[in-house]
Amino acid sequence: MLRYQEGDARAFEVLVQRHRRPIYNFVLRYVRDSVAAEDVTQDTFLRVVRSADNYVREAKFTTWLFTIARNLCVDASRRAKHRNMASLDAPIDAESGTAKIEFVASDGPAVDRQAIGAELKVRMQLAIQALPEEQREIFLLREVGDLQFNEIAEIIGVPENTVKSRMRYALEKLREALAEYRDLAEAAR
Repeated sequence: MLRYQEGDARAFEVLVQRHRRPIYNFVLRYVRDSVAAEDVTQDTFLRVVRSADNYVREAKFTTWLFTIARNLCVDASRRAKHRNMASLDAPIDAESGTAKIEFVASDGPAVDRQAIGAELKVRMQLAIQALPEEQREIFLLREVGDLQFNEIAEIIGVPENTVKSRMRYALEKLREALAEYRDLAEAAR
């Protein structure tokens, strides 16, 4: 980022290559819509360009970048609340009319394990979506963004112990929501 601030345009390409996927994955899980996630990811890097002069190396670049992405996600979520909510059983893939499922080559896991894995994946996504927003964002920053608790605290502007507490509550709620699937999880191993 410091090289980009000094006018090295190639440095920005390196930043995008390095950070696009983690930002997109975080944003996608936050906004739960691939088109919106693309838009927010693009807006995140656009903000980097616009705010390059304001960047000060007080924290890691990733912390600053995830802060921008998180703020844009919050804005997108607020706007989305004013729109109609999609049905939870609506197809995810509009073109085929079916839910997106990862297809595995024939030499992969048995069909029953694939089915159990797909069921768990859907249930996990629903359980994460059901978390209160402040717990969900911390869970996603930690698990998808792979950020440390102190970085998350800096991004969302709360004490580190608050972040740890919210993460603990999120994990407890996920355990409760997925308790009935414990046997399925064991079978999927």
